[in-house]
Amino acid sequence: MKVVFHDDFYKVYTTDPAASAGRMEAIMAVIESHVDILTARPAKQKDILKAHTQAHIENIRRAGLYNIAALAAGGAIQTAVLGLDEPAFGLIRPPGHHASRDSAWGFCYFNNMAIALQALKHHGQLKSAYVLDIDLHYGDGTVNILGSKGYAMVHNVAATDRRSYLTEIEEGLREHPVDLIGISAGFDHHRDDWGSLLWTEDYFQIGKLVKVAADRNGGGCFGLLEGGYNHAILGDNVMALMNGLIEC
Repeated sequence: MKVVFHDDFYKVYTTDPAASAGRMEAIMAVIESHVDILTARPAKQKDILKAHTQAHIENIRRAGLYNIAALAAGGAIQTAVLGLDEPAFGLIRPPGHHASRDSAWGFCYFNNMAIALQALKHHGQLKSAYVLDIDLHYGDGTVNILGSKGYAMVHNVAATDRRSYLTEIEEGLREHPVDLIGISAGFDHHRDDWGSLLWTEDYFQIGKLVKVAADRNGGGCFGLLEGGYNHAILGDNVMALMNGLIEC
């Protein structure tokens, strides 16, 4: 599988759990020998403006976070483009799903998923998209930006037990055949992370469900890193999701 990454994502750019030292290293230690790494490129401001206001962009710039946030957004675009033809994963940070059109919170600055899908839609590369958000926290920013666009369905999984969680995902994917499925891949729902719900093998099943749906739709799929804060198990969870995406 192709994974979009940049060494700058190793840097500690601010003081929050998503930016903590060792987080990306913990993932790379598990996946690096199994994937093809492609270097992320920064998003152009014109692409960021398809999801955010100029005022919001300037706020992020004044905070000294524009460069790293634009790099994550650009990596997301690259990952989505790859996903049109084969499963791909964006190993990027800062995360994005709490970034709305003109504001952001929850360790997010630019909405990587929304920027990626808006860019592809603008260039005529997709007609319909499905965002599967498996992070512990509701992806309010993605709903804010994409919820009224018409071409994109955003599914924040609400089930509170393992079996129902996977069933909800399977049923949602079946009900919405689309060109491209994007996973907002948060891993903080793991039993040894903040959410205490899912097991590592559940991420494999989620990846497999997404790939089965993409094949059924004759479309593509990709994932973008969101949350996940227990470094001891984060790499294994990312690897499990990716293995599921390439299983079929």
